Amino acid sequence: MSTEGGTSERPARGGLILLALITGAIVANINLSVANVALPTIGVDLSASQDQLDSIAEAFALGLAASVLYLGAVGDRYGRKRLFVLGAVLTIPTAFMSAWAPNADFLALARLASGFAAALLFPTTLSLISALFRGGARVQAIALWSGLGAGVAALGPLIGGWLLEYFWWGSVFLISVPLAVFALVIGIIVIPNRLPRDTGPVDHVGGVSSVIAVGGLVMLIQQAHNGLDTQWLVTLAITVLAFIVFFWEQGRAKRPLVSLPLARARTFWVAFVGGAITFGALIGAMFIGQQFVQNVLGYDTLEAAAVSLPSAICAAVFGAVAGRIIIRRGGRFTLSLGLASVAVAFAIMLVTWHEGVSLAWILVSYAFVGAGVGLAATPASRALMSSVPESHAGMGSAFLDLTRDFGGAVLQAVLGGMLAAQYLKQMNADITGLNPAQASQVTSAIADQLTSSFGGAEHVASQFPPAIGDQIIQAASQAFTDGKSAAMAMALLLSIAGLLLVAWRFPGKTAEEAYYAKVAGER
Repeated sequence: MSTEGGTSERPARGGLILLALITGAIVANINLSVANVALPTIGVDLSASQDQLDSIAEAFALGLAASVLYLGAVGDRYGRKRLFVLGAVLTIPTAFMSAWAPNADFLALARLASGFAAALLFPTTLSLISALFRGGARVQAIALWSGLGAGVAALGPLIGGWLLEYFWWGSVFLISVPLAVFALVIGIIVIPNRLPRDTGPVDHVGGVSSVIAVGGLVMLIQQAHNGLDTQWLVTLAITVLAFIVFFWEQGRAKRPLVSLPLARARTFWVAFVGGAITFGALIGAMFIGQQFVQNVLGYDTLEAAAVSLPSAICAAVFGAVAGRIIIRRGGRFTLSLGLASVAVAFAIMLVTWHEGVSLAWILVSYAFVGAGVGLAATPASRALMSSVPESHAGMGSAFLDLTRDFGGAVLQAVLGGMLAAQYLKQMNADITGLNPAQASQVTSAIADQLTSSFGGAEHVASQFPPAIGDQIIQAASQAFTDGKSAAMAMALLLSIAGLLLVAWRFPGKTAEEAYYAKVAGER
């Protein structure tokens, strides 16, 4: 089709438009994981506690997950190109804020702002493809958007690891800047200014309440290990109220963000939960794994990034064959196979990942995670988009984004909380078990550093003779490994729960196809 709405399947300058949109998707995807490789270095340079490191790793996904549903509807109403341009523009200053953050708290806020910028940019890339391309050209465009967007973004941590060999930790946050500038310039030039818009009112009440509800839920999970203090209980009350308002509004709004009758379909909500667990597994594995191989195994940043490459390779390979498996066996089988692969990965991490673990086990673990994501992505995406009629395609697209963003935010919060809680518990036990002579050397300030994070323990160790310093590092390594194991055990349980849910509630192939055919007829 032309920009005026002709009959061609591709818009004028379709190749350049697709290049701009894929680049925009790469910006968001790179930003989602690039911080993980730098976390150990950030912990040392900014004297960040494990809780602060969790917040830094979590903040981008939180900003993206909390606002993507609302901003997707805003883009449909006020112009997708406007939001694409605004998201690309805001990516640049928030990247600089992150790169030169003076402390850990400022860095977490800067990453949160970067996540908000991505929420403006990322969903509009897919909705613009849907608006500008038709038929087979749309299928090809979405395939390129998905494959290249995720594949190239997987190189982000590797590039970040290389940068950290020569530059400061903030350099990893600047990877997205030239890409954002490129997407911005090309997008302004080639994306049509006049596109069909949704002329109905935006559900602002539902949008604002969804931001508060999702953001509050992630914060509750992240801080649960610190105990039920007043701040946590207040956050709980606000979050519950926000969810009540959101669901109430969705039942009465003229143009709700979420059509509750459509969302109740088993092909929709089960696919969302299964997809969220699978994508969250990838983010969680990267978050824990990058710290483990650097802190406990002593890998440098480039080596740590390189060992995660099997996840990207297997995601691409198994993603390519997932479509054929769906045709033969259906979405339930394929999504279950993906979740089973993820569960195997976490089982391997739980059992084998300890000090001195073979490189082969690390590579195999990442390979199983990547294979699981590759197998699960296609059936989850198809189910979400095919479970809603064309008039609600924006809802399907928003939830497709949320499977990754919300799943990553929630699972990373769960795993980060487990890691921090177990590390703190083990280090406190080690300090309590010291003999009187050793205990007399541990001031309250030193104890706070030892229990805050692995980086804090490294700093304390550097102030003592080598013999004592080595003992401190050994204790911190064991405490971190125990924290890793607690996190992996929780991830394994969640993966198994997702697998059982899909096997139990997702329809079989015949029923699944019949429901999609019924929905397709409701135009």
